[in-house]
Amino acid sequence: MFGTRSRRGQLPPGPTRGPAGGHRRGPSPAGALAGGIALALALALTAAPAPAREAGPRPAASQPARSPAVTPSALPSPGQADPVGPTAAPAGRAEPTAAPAVVPPAVGEGAPATGRAGRPVPLERLFDNVGTSDDADPGAADLDGAGNSLSARDLAAAGWTPGRALTLDATRLEWPRSAPGRPDNVRANGQHVALSGTGDTLTFLVTGSSPGRVGPGAGGSGTVHYRDGSRSTYTLTAPDWRGGPLATKAVALPHHNTPAGQRREAVRLYAVSVPLARGAAVASLTLPADPGPDADLHVFALAVRPPAADWSGTWAASTSGLPPVAGGGGAGEGWRDQTLRLVVRASVGGPRARIRLANTFASVPADLAHASVAVRGTDAAAAADPVPLTFDGRPGTRISAGAQAVSDPVALTVPRGADLLVSLHLPGPIDAAPVHAHAAQRSYLSPAGSGDHTGDRDGGAFTGTLTTWPYLTGVDVAGGPGAVVALGDSITDGERSTPGANRRWPDVLARRLLSRPHGPRYGVLNQGIAANRVVTDRYPGDGVSGDVGGVSAQHRLERDVLAQTGVRTVIVFEGVNDVRSGTSADAVIAGLRAIADRARGRGLRVLAATIAPCAGFPGCTPEVDARRAAVNAFLRDHRGTFDAVVDFDAVLRDPDRPERLLPAYDSGDHLHPGDAGLRALGDSVDLRLLTP
Repeated sequence: MFGTRSRRGQLPPGPTRGPAGGHRRGPSPAGALAGGIALALALALTAAPAPAREAGPRPAASQPARSPAVTPSALPSPGQADPVGPTAAPAGRAEPTAAPAVVPPAVGEGAPATGRAGRPVPLERLFDNVGTSDDADPGAADLDGAGNSLSARDLAAAGWTPGRALTLDATRLEWPRSAPGRPDNVRANGQHVALSGTGDTLTFLVTGSSPGRVGPGAGGSGTVHYRDGSRSTYTLTAPDWRGGPLATKAVALPHHNTPAGQRREAVRLYAVSVPLARGAAVASLTLPADPGPDADLHVFALAVRPPAADWSGTWAASTSGLPPVAGGGGAGEGWRDQTLRLVVRASVGGPRARIRLANTFASVPADLAHASVAVRGTDAAAAADPVPLTFDGRPGTRISAGAQAVSDPVALTVPRGADLLVSLHLPGPIDAAPVHAHAAQRSYLSPAGSGDHTGDRDGGAFTGTLTTWPYLTGVDVAGGPGAVVALGDSITDGERSTPGANRRWPDVLARRLLSRPHGPRYGVLNQGIAANRVVTDRYPGDGVSGDVGGVSAQHRLERDVLAQTGVRTVIVFEGVNDVRSGTSADAVIAGLRAIADRARGRGLRVLAATIAPCAGFPGCTPEVDARRAAVNAFLRDHRGTFDAVVDFDAVLRDPDRPERLLPAYDSGDHLHPGDAGLRALGDSVDLRLLTP
């Protein structure tokens, strides 16, 4: 059952009252109709629970389990009108006696693909909760059942305005169009939602709440219905809006509104993705059931992530933090109306290109006035006139806090293995920016106040230099067989390799793939972050900070691996920073298992690499080496957790002192391999392991 609730699961005796004692507006006619439909839906939930997702070895694990198909003619079109049904009470929660229960046949016995009862309707027609209030009228909303709500002013400051398109984890969503004080989310309770699209992932914009307190979050299982009559189940979990992890949030707001006024306490919204049956067209979905009287699962938006058809990632970098930036004239000056010219190395080539930008971890929007891409000549000069980029047909874009932007494709022949110049004109002012901190590559910027130089072929305007990659997180090319992601720490990031020489081990792997006579020539996407860990976060995931070690590999997996363009395989090479920081071997093993399970659940091939030795580096004690050895023992005898294991430990260790790096491969600090060691790692990967 669902409808407008005053407190968790309680039916008010009369018209629902807002937290300040004033009457709320009653539901719209569409909301009343939705309430009647949902009443029958909820009653049927107890009669025919959704089938659980099957577990087991691949290939079954690569996709959600789908129940037998039913008659396609029974499946409604998402745009089909709803039948006239019982009307929900204008206020309060409807009682079960308001409509008879509709009990469908059991799954596999001809149950209609519509699932519960009634026709699916668009999500916004099911909104039954007011989650956002104007700061001047905080009593007009009640997200959590205790009178607390999101601040409309804070949302606007983050660029999350009504109707705003938000790309999160490669999925284009829309923040509800509702004005403050109007219904803008649905509390999950088995509602049947119309949805269309084909892809391998479904992304929800959600949060969890508990009445007047920080809760554990909320979740449950739901069902996706496909146009061929089959279905699959999913599990959706939303962290609590007041106490959930900052490391995985889509956006954090600095305040929330209460009946007594505004309170300075951060609240969070989350983008959560679940797998779909690959290649099947979605018709609708059933949301999870009400999690109970102590929690609510709020759904603000949802969409199918489109497949990366005919595109391959050729370069990528992870956002590692949100540090202060310097404008070229000294620390703390920020960027003011200047152009960045970022140097990146393509792996695979193609006839068209596009770029991916991200405002990850930020609390305010980032404005981009102009952008271009070109093949590099020398230093900051382009080999030919840069090609201007557009975003939805416009020369610039505003990237909301926490969101991403993808440029429109342009005709540009990208040679394989070529350096590219991506130029970004930032009008500013910008005092802190999301960056990949360790680029091992010199890029360029023009002086503060110098304006737009994205179209310059020569590099004369670029008098400053950068050793980070701000905002830019990827370059894609048309065509190609897809990409391999290297998920790692500073060794993958190229720490202690020769700057500007592209001698990281993923660079070596990319060159080998490009020169292979047979087999797919995948792009290689380096998602290494210096100081990164599997289990714990270095950077907390919110706020300006000098710590650029990133959130944990588990917390960034969706963004940096699963949502990457054309990803087919991931190589996971992390763990040394965990065991060095005191994390137990069991915790590291559990984290690596979780990464493998999630990636394989999305159909990816997963390779794990053993952890290299580090004796001689500060803090690399015998106890640390014992934890490392325990993790490596698990990896070598993983019993099907991964598709394959590459033994980087065996490649790099000194056979006479296996707790140390081989001197010929040691960069000198006893933790990071030098160029020779990185080349040995890249050369040691059996290319046959990268493909099924």
